[in-house]
Amino acid sequence: MSLRRRHLLLAATPLAGCARPGDGTLRFWAMGREGEVVAELLQDFRTEHPGIRLRIEQLPWSAAHEKLLTAFAGDATPDLAQLGNTWLPEFAALGALEPLAPWLAQAPEIDPADHFDGIWRTNLIDGTLYGLPWYVDTRLLFYRRDLLAQAGFDHPPADWAEWQRMLRAIRQRVGPANYAVLLPLNEYDPIVALGLQQDEPLLSENATRGHFRSAGFRRAWDFFVSMYREQLAPPASNQEIANLWNEFGRGYFSFYISGPWQIGEFRRRLPPALQRSWATAPLPGPEGTRGPGASIAGGASLAMFRRSAHKPEAFAVMRYLARPEVQQRFHAMTGNLPPRRSAWAGGTLATDAPTQAFRAQLEHVRPVPQVPEWERIATEIKLVLEHVVRGTMAPETALAVLDERADRLLEKRRWMLARRGGRA
Repeated sequence: MSLRRRHLLLAATPLAGCARPGDGTLRFWAMGREGEVVAELLQDFRTEHPGIRLRIEQLPWSAAHEKLLTAFAGDATPDLAQLGNTWLPEFAALGALEPLAPWLAQAPEIDPADHFDGIWRTNLIDGTLYGLPWYVDTRLLFYRRDLLAQAGFDHPPADWAEWQRMLRAIRQRVGPANYAVLLPLNEYDPIVALGLQQDEPLLSENATRGHFRSAGFRRAWDFFVSMYREQLAPPASNQEIANLWNEFGRGYFSFYISGPWQIGEFRRRLPPALQRSWATAPLPGPEGTRGPGASIAGGASLAMFRRSAHKPEAFAVMRYLARPEVQQRFHAMTGNLPPRRSAWAGGTLATDAPTQAFRAQLEHVRPVPQVPEWERIATEIKLVLEHVVRGTMAPETALAVLDERADRLLEKRRWMLARRGGRA
């Protein structure tokens, strides 16, 4: 047996005994790296609760969504699961999830005010709490501060106007073979983040219609597209960049919008001579913004399934994983960022400069629209953007196309709200 396969089997091994659904064992589904480490993270929980039989089942992210839907259809959902917070609206709409407010009333130490507000709100669907934030994710700037200094700037951008001046100065300095910023065409997070910085919502009429022709999103869209038009960003996807870290190290681009996992990658992959040459900073906002601009409230939450026969036990696991000291250990094991401010008070989370930029950004995050169709709509944003950048769609028609495609994807939502007597 390979070491990799042995490791995966160990990660999925019950903490106590051999378990099958319906035999009194609590089933916890966890995904990806989190699924690999949560058994170790829960060893102290096992000691504290010797009477709870717990089975952890590890799922790959690529198969998790389909398996959860299949389990719901077959009345075989787990008791507890890790859900990406963009999945919560879908499973809440299905009636699959247990509302958590009555359970939180038993746990006064889990203070909503201790959580980053934008992250907490991703778990509220139509005013009902269905998930407890487990770890958080957002996007901000990674940048070459040495190249920025050579272009005449000693600080990261404060707003879009200053960022644009910086990009133009860098582009002029690095020459025609290089660029100032990398905005991969196969990623929708950067343009969505800039869209969330606007006053208008991305969807309108009770989230039943696209709102991409609004003045705010149009402003974000025009600014974003201008970075390609001025050749400040290469018209390329990630697959067209041979090695992102090598290209960043050689100065092919100086700014990159990405998430917290990149801190470890930059430290591992950039040579020692460049380790003091890069930094992180919150996203700039539109001109005149005071403080950081908003970014995406991402991450994963813990959700209890309504059909669970072990709800007290499932909430005991959630309560344990919500402890600040446990979240600190979880960060040390995975690099995932804690959703509670109190968990940031000690250790490397409080002192590491690249990580502290994420702490600042997390005070300025906003949820994406909380509808099951959002990920499909976001994919359409990415596709339309690529058409515009590559010249196969006229810029003036792009936002109308986005609204049309969003309206089509939201047709079922309008029908359901109309049947319930909701406003559509």
